[in-house]
Amino acid sequence: MLRTTLTAALLAATTLAAQAQALPERIKTAGKLVIATQPNYPPIAFKDPATNQLSGFDIELGEAIGKELGVKVEWQETAFAQMLPSIQTGRVDMAMAGMSDLPARREQVDFVDYMVSGAQFYTVTAFKDQIKAAEDLCGKSVGASRSTNWPVQIGEWSQANCVAKGKPAINVVGTEGSVDARTQIKTQRLQGAVQGSETMGHFQKLEPNTYIPLGKPFTTTLVGIPVAKTAEGAQLRDAVKAALDKLQANGGYQALIQKYGLVDNPLKPISINKGQ
Repeated sequence: MLRTTLTAALLAATTLAAQAQALPERIKTAGKLVIATQPNYPPIAFKDPATNQLSGFDIELGEAIGKELGVKVEWQETAFAQMLPSIQTGRVDMAMAGMSDLPARREQVDFVDYMVSGAQFYTVTAFKDQIKAAEDLCGKSVGASRSTNWPVQIGEWSQANCVAKGKPAINVVGTEGSVDARTQIKTQRLQGAVQGSETMGHFQKLEPNTYIPLGKPFTTTLVGIPVAKTAEGAQLRDAVKAALDKLQANGGYQALIQKYGLVDNPLKPISINKGQ
């Protein structure tokens, strides 16, 4: 029994040593991982209204990654548009904010992909008799955050599903963010909107009898953690992937998926730079 206990302790110590070794020396010395986030995208990243503390899937997953790597996590609230520049200048080590892994972004950073998303059309109950399917949005005003690739994807969908079939094109409206899109659709300035499929369930619970998803997501996107495209960044990238692999193996990842109602969004296995 003693031998078994000693062996287990040795294996645990070896694992911790390997994890620490995998991290860049600068991060090991600092004892912390600095992660950018923007808490305006529930249930992925938001502030708990009762405590004003950071909450969400990305926040808890980031803390779990830090624990696996043996370092603390320091969150830095950052505007979405400033996240990649902040990584490139070394102000933060990585970002967790529901960011899509896109080829254009990979010119600047590498991604550790950990979730599946998709662009989801939706409307509100005020239009339920007029808009019952995505095709009913042809000729209507549809909004989405201009800081994402959704406006472009809406335009492409419109060309293939509206214009090519002799219907009027969707009027694509770039909004200040998903919150702005929801505000505009509730005030009927828009007739439809798009946001990530992983968020729809949360808002349907938060505001019952308000939002109506239209069909299934019309795109498939991988969500990733961006890190610097440098030798140090590659070392961090591989360490983060190893931590996520372990969290999937021990059930921690799936527990968070269930907690935040993201049952349609897990990505297995964890991948690197696989977004299209």
